[in-house]
Amino acid sequence: MSLGAAAFDHIRGLVRARAAIVLDDGKEYLVEARLAPIAKSRGVASIEELSTLLTPAHPELVEEVVQAMTTNETSFFRDLHPFEVLRTKVLPDLIERRKQARSLRLWCGACSSGQEPYTIAMLILEHFPELASWQVEITATDLSTAMLERAKAGCYRQLEVNRGLSAQQLLRHFDRTGMDWRLKDNVRGMVQFGPLNLIGNWPSMPKFDVIFLRNVLIYFDVDVKREVLGKMRRQLLPDGYLFLGGAETTMNIDNAFERAPFERAGCYRVVR
Repeated sequence: MSLGAAAFDHIRGLVRARAAIVLDDGKEYLVEARLAPIAKSRGVASIEELSTLLTPAHPELVEEVVQAMTTNETSFFRDLHPFEVLRTKVLPDLIERRKQARSLRLWCGACSSGQEPYTIAMLILEHFPELASWQVEITATDLSTAMLERAKAGCYRQLEVNRGLSAQQLLRHFDRTGMDWRLKDNVRGMVQFGPLNLIGNWPSMPKFDVIFLRNVLIYFDVDVKREVLGKMRRQLLPDGYLFLGGAETTMNIDNAFERAPFERAGCYRVVR
C-alpha cells in the first residue's frame, strides 16, 4: 500500500522540524524506501502505522526516523577540485599567515561516515610534513549518531575505498581487516568527532581557519540556509575559508560572503 498523504505530511513535517530537511511532494517513494527497514525491525506492518508512533512518547523512534531520512552520500576526495584547492592554495596561504601561532583548525560540519575529514587528514600527512610540529585540529560533526560511530571506527568496505582513493593511498593509510579496510591510527587520531545539529543549539567551539559544509545547504529552504550561513560565518576566522558544494552558493542569501577566485572549488571568504 502506498504512503498516504496524511502520514507523509506528518513524517516530512517531523523531519523538517528536527533537521530542516525539505521533502517535496513526490518524495513519498524516498520515505518508503528509507523507513521500510525501521518498520520491519520494529515489527510494524506499514509506514502508515509507523507514522502513528512518531510522537513525543517515542523519542528514540523519532530520532531513528529523522536520521534515516538524512542523506549520507559521501566519498574520499569527493569532487576532487576542492581538495586540490585546499592543497595548492588554501593551506599554503594559511601556513604562511599562521607561522607565528603554528596552529590550524578545520571543521567538517556534516561529516557523514567520515570520508571528508579523513581525506583532509590524509592530504595533510601526504603534502605538509611541516605541520607535524604544529597544533592541527580537525573537528567533524554530524546529526546522525550512527554515522558518527561508523566514522570513529574508520573502517570501510572495498567499494567505499575504491571511490576516490588510489592504490598507493589505500596501502599507505589503511590496514586490511578481513574483507574491509581500516584507517591507520595516525590518520584516525587526527580527527575528533562529535554530534551537532546544524539547526539546533551549537556547543561552544573555537573559531576555525577552514570550514567544509559541502552538499548540505541544498536540502534546506532559503531561511534555514541564511541562518546556517550566518552561524558558520561567526564561527569562521576573518581570513578563513568556507567550502560549499558545487550546486550551493551564498549569493543572495548571505552577502557577507564572497566567492574566492578558485575554479570549481565552491570556496568562499568573508567580505573585508
